[in-house]
Amino acid sequence: MASDETYDLVVVGCGAAGLSTAVSFAETAKAEGHEARIAVLERSTEEERGASTRWTTAGMRVDRDFVMDPGWVGQMQEDSQGLADLEYCLAYEREVPATGKFLQEHGVEFIFRDRPISSSRLTMSASPNGGGLAIIDALAGHLAQHPGAQIIYETEAVSLVLSDEGRVEGVRVRDRDGLMRTLRAPSVMLACGGFEGNYEMLTHYLGKNAVDLKKLVPGTRFNTGDGIRMAQAIGAATSGQFDRAHTEAIDVRTDRPDAVISAHNFCIVVDADGKRFYDEGAKDLLDSFELVAFDIWEKANNTAFYITDDAVLSHELLSSRFDTDVPPAKADTIRDLAAQLGLDADALEQTVNEFNAACNDADWDPSRYDGKSTTGITPPKSNWANPINHPPYYGIPVAAAICFTYGGLKTDTLSRVVSTGGFPIPGLYAAGEISGITYHSYPALTTVLRACTFGRIAGAHAAVQMQEAVTVR
Repeated sequence: MASDETYDLVVVGCGAAGLSTAVSFAETAKAEGHEARIAVLERSTEEERGASTRWTTAGMRVDRDFVMDPGWVGQMQEDSQGLADLEYCLAYEREVPATGKFLQEHGVEFIFRDRPISSSRLTMSASPNGGGLAIIDALAGHLAQHPGAQIIYETEAVSLVLSDEGRVEGVRVRDRDGLMRTLRAPSVMLACGGFEGNYEMLTHYLGKNAVDLKKLVPGTRFNTGDGIRMAQAIGAATSGQFDRAHTEAIDVRTDRPDAVISAHNFCIVVDADGKRFYDEGAKDLLDSFELVAFDIWEKANNTAFYITDDAVLSHELLSSRFDTDVPPAKADTIRDLAAQLGLDADALEQTVNEFNAACNDADWDPSRYDGKSTTGITPPKSNWANPINHPPYYGIPVAAAICFTYGGLKTDTLSRVVSTGGFPIPGLYAAGEISGITYHSYPALTTVLRACTFGRIAGAHAAVQMQEAVTVR
């Protein structure tokens, strides 16, 4: 095997960001009369390609015209306490409609949904028919139509190749035989995710017991922080909160991927001692589904239980919140439910009785913030505090599972990786989860859309740069 191979673009990662970059680059170059040579590196086999994107529903906060939720930029600034890059966020919002068109033109069909349940910020959302896998398959199919492009499987990136002047000129890679080679290219895209698959980095940044966080989906194990490590080695700046991660609460009784239980708003959440520790009604689902999961890990030793009754589980709008392939524990009394869940019956019964007594008389309305709250207990429940007194009673044991990490590389509005001095590093791009932007809390339904958006932007920019270099020569 040759030690050096030459391409126009090397992409590290075969998820939404990587494939959007590759397709955008190939098509922009072809429009200028150039059949680009592109290598997309993928650590997994072809059957597992796509990492986290492969498993996600890929929800997007857009309307039917692919206009971004108008409250998103403000929410990012609010949730991040002003730390999120405002210029980047505004560019994202501005470019989303073009991304929607890009995906639809490449065969991705979308399903648009109204969101009638307790959402104060978002009235609509969209998702690909077939989830993130539909994006992977559609874009990979289009990339295959370009004879100069290839996806190289079971290959890991090891280091970036630099010119004497500091320009990125390629990637050193290791193949499945353990041997290394160099893939040279004037542009390199790092689209290989965060570090949720790297126990050393998880422990370093998230702290003690971070290795015990379950993986939300199998694909996250391929996200081992390689891109972050390689870029930092040549002086790249970082962005995003490294000691925080997006987590979601899953049913611990099943091995089904993405077994998320999104019912906390309409339950009480108790720890292994049968005590509440979280205000389940402070924020609606999209603003709190990761917060409750993170608190389950941080405050409850990653062991918690959702407790509710038939008034919730039989509600036509709420039954889908209990989406699991294992039926919830069910009992006619709280004491019997505690026994099924392995909880102390006296403790759980006391918690439920105290909660019921603290609920006010406001009308319960799952479709909005209803002000039905508690008084006199800690923590309070600020909304949807419906007494748990309609048997049968139900319970599900849950734990936090990691979906993606927040910390990553700092990039500009063209997806160029920025140095610690604030200058774009020539030839180096990053997009997707590896491009850090989130602090404190993740506004939902933005990850895959952001990956596609900045991958598309990077691919077009790199192709134009290539053509300009050819013209100069």
